[in-house]
Amino acid sequence: MKIQAIATLASDWSGDCLGIGFFEDAVDLNNDLAQLDQRLGGAVQELISETEFKGKSSEQPWTRIAGQGPVRTIMLIGLGTNETFSLDQLRQAAAIAVKTAQKQKATSVALQLPLGNEDTTAAAQAMAEGIELALHQDIRFKSDPEAQKSGEYPQNVSLLGIANQTAAIEKAQKICAGVILTRELVAAPANVVTPGVLADTAAQIAADHNLTLEVLEREDCEAQGMGAFLGVSLASDLPPKFIHLTYKPSGTPRRKLAIVGKGVTFDSGGLNLKGSGSGIETMKMDMAGSGATLGAAKAIGQLKPDVEVHFIVAAAENMISGHALRPGDILTASNGKTIEINNTDAEGRLTLADALVFAEKQGVDAIVDLATLTGACIVALGNNIAGLWTPEDSLAEELTQASQQAGEKFWRMPLEEKYFEGLKSPIADMKNTGPRPGGSITAALFLQQYIEKTPWAHLDVAGPVWTEKENGYLNVGATGFAVRTLVNWVMSAAN
Repeated sequence: MKIQAIATLASDWSGDCLGIGFFEDAVDLNNDLAQLDQRLGGAVQELISETEFKGKSSEQPWTRIAGQGPVRTIMLIGLGTNETFSLDQLRQAAAIAVKTAQKQKATSVALQLPLGNEDTTAAAQAMAEGIELALHQDIRFKSDPEAQKSGEYPQNVSLLGIANQTAAIEKAQKICAGVILTRELVAAPANVVTPGVLADTAAQIAADHNLTLEVLEREDCEAQGMGAFLGVSLASDLPPKFIHLTYKPSGTPRRKLAIVGKGVTFDSGGLNLKGSGSGIETMKMDMAGSGATLGAAKAIGQLKPDVEVHFIVAAAENMISGHALRPGDILTASNGKTIEINNTDAEGRLTLADALVFAEKQGVDAIVDLATLTGACIVALGNNIAGLWTPEDSLAEELTQASQQAGEKFWRMPLEEKYFEGLKSPIADMKNTGPRPGGSITAALFLQQYIEKTPWAHLDVAGPVWTEKENGYLNVGATGFAVRTLVNWVMSAAN
């Protein structure tokens, strides 16, 4: 599929499907659209009148044009009010239009959307992102040949009324390549994506985009004292992999950053086994933090900002066997802190503990970790909003701006130090879980014990990494959540 931005307006475009955007209560046919309406025998105004179209964000009526005219299908796209308009509404509008065109097997599609007060370059990038992500379909595990055919449409998408935006579209496509990689890693079953496969994926990114890769095997991790990470993998037949992928710019980096992703490729709960109704069948997605980390690496490797970035994944399976970690065991992390295990199903924080210590040793200016860490975060914020914890106001602001630009929702949560009392152990430095109330907060406080002085933020992305409902550029399944936020954060550090 080819996406292009062209100066041509709707009145002069010819093709299969034309989408036209309107703000709410501003459904007027300007000179260009009046000419289009005349060219199509009044079809635009007729569609507006028959559907009582008002431009609300929930409205997307369409109709086929009779005869052999210049356009086969017209679609009206409501954008909501100009006052609440955002880049993400452009993404959503573009996504809805191309999905509709795909169902109609349209080969050529054009979109003419008002940009409000948005910068033209940012708007072109947002629309291209919406198009790329909406049309991505993960059909790797389907044998039906008919499933392959929908991906043939559309072949060309034109963004009308804007020109000279090739760079913005190419940037969007590079970022979306990272998002799609993440989606496919997270969606794949645990017998396909293993710790070794995550390491192989990192090796492919390094080879394709000139990054450097270090993979620590079990013996290497033992030498570095990574007892917390290694404790999680004791029962698995698959060896753990500690992955360190590094992007370095050609010149002196403006900043040095680290992104750390939880990489538990399957979480049985360990001896605290997840029972029926616990969602154990979904635990292939417990590596979504590492998926986003590697997706961001793929995008950054192509965008090449003047920022050094360390992508770190401690990959393991949490299984059961005679070798399994037991409740009551004590592990020692690589910074010397001891952990009494009171729940083997709170394993992600154990892998992240050693990963955060390792990240800080790289001498970076800031660290962001992300993980499908707690069900408590979903209880607090629902399925569409991720939690953000950091003691650093400036880092919180950077990530908030990056997420708003991406259209990905985060909410800053408190690091209530008093709650750490619930993690204290009479026989070790801490337990790995605290009381049920405030569970996502105590999880963040646990991770904070493995940071000494580097500015750090924790993102609990348990809710938004998967969706059961199609919504704009999000298809059912893995969403690729957080990749675009992470990329925006890194790219802003280069400015």
